[in-house]
Amino acid sequence: MNNKQTLRGFATISYWADDVEKAKAWYSDLLGIAPYFERSGPDGQLVYAEFRVGDYQHELGLIDRRYAPAQATAGPGGAIMYWHVDDIEATLETLKSMGADEYEPLISRGDSGFITASVTDPFGNVLGIMHNPHYLEVLNS
Repeated sequence: MNNKQTLRGFATISYWADDVEKAKAWYSDLLGIAPYFERSGPDGQLVYAEFRVGDYQHELGLIDRRYAPAQATAGPGGAIMYWHVDDIEATLETLKSMGADEYEPLISRGDSGFITASVTDPFGNVLGIMHNPHYLEVLNS
């Protein structure tokens, strides 16, 4: 039996935007940091900006929607990736005050302290947030 895990960890999440400059400004404001990497296209316009986020320096990439896979939909849909936050209620309110629309309200996932919510950012991407006690246990171990 092979004990090596196939999926070893979250590497990068890609969010699409028609205007990467505006998306970069919005996420820079939300995260309190500037992207560590940027790339311009042949026309000189920004087509990619990447942030390192959180305790494990996960990557959040903002990509010009022109480079999205052909099957990608313009609106929210599919899987939701949740970012751990310490204060989910305050984070949800901050996101909404910044122009994000509630996609799914706060939902308590049982008695164990797991709470989720999600928003659609101003660029059409679903941004999931979660208070996750397991995340904190792993971080502290």
